[in-house]
Amino acid sequence: MTLPIRPPLIVHHMAALDGTEPPNSLEGVRASLDAGAAFIEVDITALAQSDYLLVHDPVLESETTGSGPVGQCTPEQVRHLFIKANGIVSNRHVAVLSEVVAAFLDHPGPCRLQLDFKNMIPFPTDEPLHRLISLIKPLGDRVLVSTGADWQLRKLRKLAPWLDLGFDVQFYIDWRPPDEPADPESYPRQAGAYGYLDDHPLATQRFWSTTDYLADRCGMLMGLVPGVSTFYISHKLLAQSLDDGFNWAEELHNNNIKLDAWTLDADRPQAVINAGRLLAAGVDQFTTNTPAALRELLNGKMSDPATV
Repeated sequence: MTLPIRPPLIVHHMAALDGTEPPNSLEGVRASLDAGAAFIEVDITALAQSDYLLVHDPVLESETTGSGPVGQCTPEQVRHLFIKANGIVSNRHVAVLSEVVAAFLDHPGPCRLQLDFKNMIPFPTDEPLHRLISLIKPLGDRVLVSTGADWQLRKLRKLAPWLDLGFDVQFYIDWRPPDEPADPESYPRQAGAYGYLDDHPLATQRFWSTTDYLADRCGMLMGLVPGVSTFYISHKLLAQSLDDGFNWAEELHNNNIKLDAWTLDADRPQAVINAGRLLAAGVDQFTTNTPAALRELLNGKMSDPATV
C-alpha cells in the first residue's frame, strides 16, 4: 500500500487536548481552537427546550453533578452543574451548544465542529431537530452532525439539505477482540459467521468470502442516508477488515465518502499499531483524545514509511 498524499485530519474527541481540560467542556473547545485544531468533536444531547447539553449519556449523573434525564432539564436548570469525569468532579461548568457555536464564531478560521448527536430515540415531534438546525446554521459549512442513528440523519437531511452529515456504522457491524468484555446494551449483539458482530440475516452463515461479505455490508450502509460525507468506524473494525482483505477507505473513496477512524489514542499500544496501518490504507481522519501526541506519532510515520 502507498501512503496518502496528505496527512490525515486530526479530530479532537470531546474537545480533548491531551487531558488538559475535562471532556465536552467549553474550556476544552476554546483551548483546542487556540491550539489550531482542524476539527473539534463534542457530544450533544437535547435539553427540554432551547438548547443542547454537551454530554454523552441521557442522564445527568453520568457526567455531571446533577441527576435525572437530560431531556427533562432546561438550560437554566443545568447552568449550576459541574462536569464529572471518571467519577471526579471538575471545576468546569457544563456547557451548552449555543456557547460552543459562539466560541466558534468568535474564532474565525478553518476549524470545523463535529456534533456527535446522542439522541437515539426518535422525538415525538421535529422541534428538537429544528432547534439544532437553528442553533448551528450560523456556522454554515464549518459544522457536521454525526450519529449512529441513521433515522435521525435522514430527518436532518430532509429538514436541512445544506447540512453536512456523518454516519457511524457501529449499530450495524462491529468487531472486538475475544477478550474484550461486551456491553449487553449495545448493538449489534450477535457474533456473525464471518467473525464480526452483526445482527443481519446475511451474517447467520457463510454465504460468501469474508471480503465479499464486508463489501456488501459497506454497500448497504452507504445507501442508508443520502449525501453523507463521512463514515465513522472503530479503528479495531477497520484493522480487522484489512486482515480479511477489505479496505473500507478504498471502497468509500470510490463513492466520494471520507473515512474517520475512532478512537486512536497515543497511549494505547494497539491504537498506535493500527494508526500506522490505517494511515497506509488511506484513512482520512483520526479521532483521538491525544491530538498533540498522535500528530507527533503520525508525523514520524509519514517521514519514515518503513515504520508503517
